[in-house]
Amino acid sequence: MAPNEPLVRWDWVLAHADEIWQRLLEHVTLTALAVGIGFALSFALALLIRRYRRLRDPILWAAGVLYTIPSLALFALLVPVTGLTPLTAEIGLVSYTLLILIRSILGGLQSVPVEVRETAVGMGYTAATLLWRVELPLAVPLIVGGLRVATVTTIGLVTVTALIGEGGFGYFILQGMQRFFSTPLIVGATLSVALAGLADGALVLAQRWATPWAHPRR
Repeated sequence: MAPNEPLVRWDWVLAHADEIWQRLLEHVTLTALAVGIGFALSFALALLIRRYRRLRDPILWAAGVLYTIPSLALFALLVPVTGLTPLTAEIGLVSYTLLILIRSILGGLQSVPVEVRETAVGMGYTAATLLWRVELPLAVPLIVGGLRVATVTTIGLVTVTALIGEGGFGYFILQGMQRFFSTPLIVGATLSVALAGLADGALVLAQRWATPWAHPRR
């Protein structure tokens, strides 16, 4: 970076507007796939734990181990197997969502009062009907809380996947570091933070829409 060069060169930003849009779509796609797949796996595992309680500790232990592996180390282990591909990025990203989402789903389901379950059973609800019509609606706040954490975390981790040729806004961060050029670095970091904030806000609004009884009008 030249001594008199500004931190952000707006001419560079305007010239790379199309690429910024492309990287935004890439970042959103990687995040949405990781959180979506992670939620589906976590939901299935949470239901499995509810049915077979002895599986709780082994499943949470395995998810915890995956969560504690440094992202660079995990991608380095995956590259020889799956290559420099989006699959490598997604396997790593999904792995980091599991512990958060399994805990939030279990916590949400366990937060449903016993008397509510007993009343529903007394009304003739089957186990499946009880889950979908009673337990899950009441568990939404805790589940969405987990989704918020998983989504924001994933948006941050997506930037790391730039090291394996993916990465969305992480591409600009890496480019800026390699070239000692502050503009793409600041653009990538700022847009990643903004995307995380927007995603978090969208999930809050979705929770309010899904649970209107929890937010009565004054």
